[in-house]
Amino acid sequence: MSTDQVTVEFAGEYFPVEGEGRFTVGREGDLAIDENLFLHRHFLEISHDSGLWWLSNIGSRLTATVTDSAGGVQAWLAPGARLPLVFQRTTVVFTAGPTTYELVVHAAEPTFRPTRPESADGDSTIGDVPLTVSQRQLILALAEPQLLRDGTGMSEIPTSVSAAKRLGWTITRFNRKLDNVCDKLDRIGVPGMRGGQRSFATNRRGRLVEYAIASRLVTRTDLALLDLRTEEERTDGSSADD
Repeated sequence: MSTDQVTVEFAGEYFPVEGEGRFTVGREGDLAIDENLFLHRHFLEISHDSGLWWLSNIGSRLTATVTDSAGGVQAWLAPGARLPLVFQRTTVVFTAGPTTYELVVHAAEPTFRPTRPESADGDSTIGDVPLTVSQRQLILALAEPQLLRDGTGMSEIPTSVSAAKRLGWTITRFNRKLDNVCDKLDRIGVPGMRGGQRSFATNRRGRLVEYAIASRLVTRTDLALLDLRTEEERTDGSSADD
């Protein structure tokens, strides 16, 4: 790999971007990832400027979650914004309609290199959000398709009805808990947990999955929790903060 190069990884394929080149991602472009009509024709652009590689959101509606390989640094890339690609491995997660996408940008000569060792248990500060078991189960039910997928690529986000069925919950219970989880994340400053009356119900599931995957809030090893029945379910009760 050239030292003045980044490489985009998506669904098992690698796309080199060299020198002063520009690389576009979307429904069309250098990486045409999907024919999903919810996805912009040109959504993301990677370019080289002032000695740095940059990731720009050139779309008009969609956002992307950008994080380092450990999930310890996370940014929300809104339309019109751009971020420098300073890490050796940068993960980009975004949602268009019912589908979540994940790609990775590898830098041959990263500007930033970690100087402190990773913690022994793999925990990262940004993912340190106190959740009840049932709140974690809700997130897992929505993120399960992406967690089961190997590597980068795309996955469908379950509907609220199918996620509730996966957990053996009523849709009323599921929606109440979804409200509580989104409120909790909104209070600690996670963007995108709230929206307009029309967009809130549709977009928050996708944004919740983006955040949970990018920050390592849940991982594949947590999936066993999906089959765990909590004390609440055994007593058919419910707690106010759950």
